[in-house]
Amino acid sequence: MAKYRAGRINEEVKKEISDIIRTEIKDPRLTAMISVVDVNVTKDLRYAKVYISIFANSDEEKNASFEALKNACGFIRREVGHRVNLRYAPEIIFELDNSIEHGMHIDSLLDKIKK
Repeated sequence: MAKYRAGRINEEVKKEISDIIRTEIKDPRLTAMISVVDVNVTKDLRYAKVYISIFANSDEEKNASFEALKNACGFIRREVGHRVNLRYAPEIIFELDNSIEHGMHIDSLLDKIKK
């Protein structure tokens, strides 16, 4: 039963953080497309590790978007606390997830092999 609850909390926090990033944050450094890949909230609901994927034209733009997200952690935490009915608003820890880019690279390599 506890595993089911943890999964529901993770998905709810993921949905809300994605919505906050998409609609609420007005930072001009957020020019890249950002997607929330996964969220892991600890059992005591104190920390939420958020795995994000950033699609940008350059590494410079990607780093600027990541820094803007890290600077908005407090705002995102407050909004998650208001939107999700939890005892504690978890501290947000952003981690960069490159799995989608890695998959695209492998796909391009497979296309080259076919040719």
